[in-house]
Amino acid sequence: MKERVRIGVIGAGAIAQLAHLPVLSKMRGAELAAICDNDRPKARALADRFGIRDTFTDIEDLLELDDLDAVVVATPNHLHEPHVLSALAAKVNVLCERPLALNARGVERILAAAQRAGKMVLVANNHRFRTDVQGLDRFVRGGELGKIIGIRAGDYRLQRSAEGWRLRRAEAGGGAFLDLGVPLLDLALWLTDFADPIRVSAHMERGKGTGAVEQGMLIHITFANGLVFACDVTNDYVGQDERWWFEVIATRGSARMAPLRVVKELNGRATDVSPSGAAGRESAFIQSYRAELAHFVAVVREASPYEPPADQVRLLKIVEAVYKSAEEDKEIRL
Repeated sequence: MKERVRIGVIGAGAIAQLAHLPVLSKMRGAELAAICDNDRPKARALADRFGIRDTFTDIEDLLELDDLDAVVVATPNHLHEPHVLSALAAKVNVLCERPLALNARGVERILAAAQRAGKMVLVANNHRFRTDVQGLDRFVRGGELGKIIGIRAGDYRLQRSAEGWRLRRAEAGGGAFLDLGVPLLDLALWLTDFADPIRVSAHMERGKGTGAVEQGMLIHITFANGLVFACDVTNDYVGQDERWWFEVIATRGSARMAPLRVVKELNGRATDVSPSGAAGRESAFIQSYRAELAHFVAVVREASPYEPPADQVRLLKIVEAVYKSAEEDKEIRL
């Protein structure tokens, strides 16, 4: 087992600054070896702040670094696939921000490359690592709520001025649904062992201008086992407060976040069985990234088992169907 994992961070944008760098810089068993970004002054400033020795503006130069065990890919979405493939070609393990690629075929190429290289690829689906999600997962997999028949989720973000690549579909791959809805969809699929979808219906609030990303999306997905997933997301919400919700409806109970509240049928009565305990001192966002990155380091050290992210192929096929339904304004059968 490796004593310490040497990690390079590729991309010095918001997620790297808010999560990857501050968490990894204090994590036992991890060493921030280098940072790479095309903005050299920004990369150097972050390196000085987090005690990182080497900075690069070219990913290939970073990948030539001696004893590099892994990289975190936190670049714009359209660069995820080529950057992951470059890292695998250099025999380096990867944690990639979602989406792993812009389409299912891209994920398949990455999985094949990882197998050829004998290296590991993980996806930053941080919601799976939230404390409340882990609590909900125990209720679901323990069968305490019965069969899940519906999941309702949403994310409303207040209007704010986005800029750069995030506004362009060719580079971002999508807007509100990809940023806000896909993490909720992935969570729903993960909790239900990736049930088989049969019908997808979506309606999109289009962005302004040719090639712009969507500002909002309504999604309705029906699965072969009877499960229905409904999701409503927008990054153009006019309101006083932002909203995030995730609710599970089952035959013998229900649950919602956040915070986690669980109700189940006991002796013919609806009973609150929500886990008790003190609230965490850090946000769910930071807590989830801390747990996710700790898991990544453990996998690279071979202290935890590795599971290739083949489920992301299934996820991206559904995402493609959602966008097709929204673009063509009709139900898509899978």
